[in-house]
Amino acid sequence: MKRLCFLLIAILILITAFPGISLAQDEITIISSDAQAQFPLAITFRLEAESSNEITDVDLEYRVERSSLIPVNCRVDVGFVPGQRVSANWTWNMLETGGLPPGTEVEYWWLIEDAAGHQIETSPNTVQFDDLRYTWHSLVSDQVTLFWYQGDQSFAQELMDAANEALESLAGDVGVSLEQPAKFYIYASQQDLLGALVYPDIWTGGVAFPDYGTIVIGVSPNDLAWGKRAIAHELGHLVVYQATLSPYADLPVWLDEGLAMDAEGELRSDLQEKLDQAIANDALFSVRSISSSFPADPEEAALCYAESYSVVQFLIDNYCPCKIPQLLNVFKEGSTYDDALVEVYGFDTDGLDALWRVSLGLGPEPTPTPGEGVSGMSSYYIALIVVVAILGVLFIFAALRYLRHRR
Repeated sequence: MKRLCFLLIAILILITAFPGISLAQDEITIISSDAQAQFPLAITFRLEAESSNEITDVDLEYRVERSSLIPVNCRVDVGFVPGQRVSANWTWNMLETGGLPPGTEVEYWWLIEDAAGHQIETSPNTVQFDDLRYTWHSLVSDQVTLFWYQGDQSFAQELMDAANEALESLAGDVGVSLEQPAKFYIYASQQDLLGALVYPDIWTGGVAFPDYGTIVIGVSPNDLAWGKRAIAHELGHLVVYQATLSPYADLPVWLDEGLAMDAEGELRSDLQEKLDQAIANDALFSVRSISSSFPADPEEAALCYAESYSVVQFLIDNYCPCKIPQLLNVFKEGSTYDDALVEVYGFDTDGLDALWRVSLGLGPEPTPTPGEGVSGMSSYYIALIVVVAILGVLFIFAALRYLRHRR
């Protein structure tokens, strides 16, 4: 007992003689830490901390759960009033940085320092960016989780069956599969969907967030047929994205959209009609012209979707389907459009265009490009301006010679 008393006294003497040895109260203490999501606009992070010394610095670090080649942590220098007890908060404004899909998980932690040099990094916490405006139900399969809030179980099951059929089609027809699980959020109307997005286009019916593995679609129980196609289409984009995830990948639009259209099944009747009419009139857009983008005109864009489907079907039907994943892998490595086609099929974009046209009963003549009518008119006016400019120069030259002759 005496030895214990002597030991306690010795510890007190040491603490008194050497102020640099600190007790727990000299260290930084976290009183509270939390985060609150205000879907779809913001997440607010809050902290309360105290120390026997003035707290001089508070930083927030966070990381969003997403597919990324390199994990990225974001750090924010949070404003607050220095003191021994502080309150700090920071709001992540989605209007400034762009939105997150529902269900996104955000991991965050705090870094705090006081005037005595004490530092603390808190353990990570997570906040779910959930859309709590609705009561969600869920349906789960091996690779897909489907969330919905309106409609019965059979409605959700039909959508889930469409997703699984699309995955089977992509795996069987072209040999590409989903590498990471996918989540679908089914909003009951387009209006509900628009309310879940930041800066949506008014015509938006569905949005894929491929790096989050999340797809949001507005599907009412009365529009099931459209919803099944939309789910298959967006899932096709997600599969292709995962198969080509790379800092170098650049896919031609016709390939990306063609594979997504293939996931839907047979081409829609209205798009087939547009394609048939363009073939009959020999008015197809060239494959090269739909490699980088589709035209803004809705009618022309619809034809480009139909053509993309047709081109991909041509490759699947006339060459080994195993070449599609080979082609995607070459694009993943950063190859150009022409070089990738040559490496896998032995022909470039123009060669593909010629062979595809022949398969449709057309000759490999030059084809119009999106907006050609406007371009042709522009060329006419440019030529007219050039002619007028030349005539103007000749007139001035003749006038100067005449004046010089008069002198």
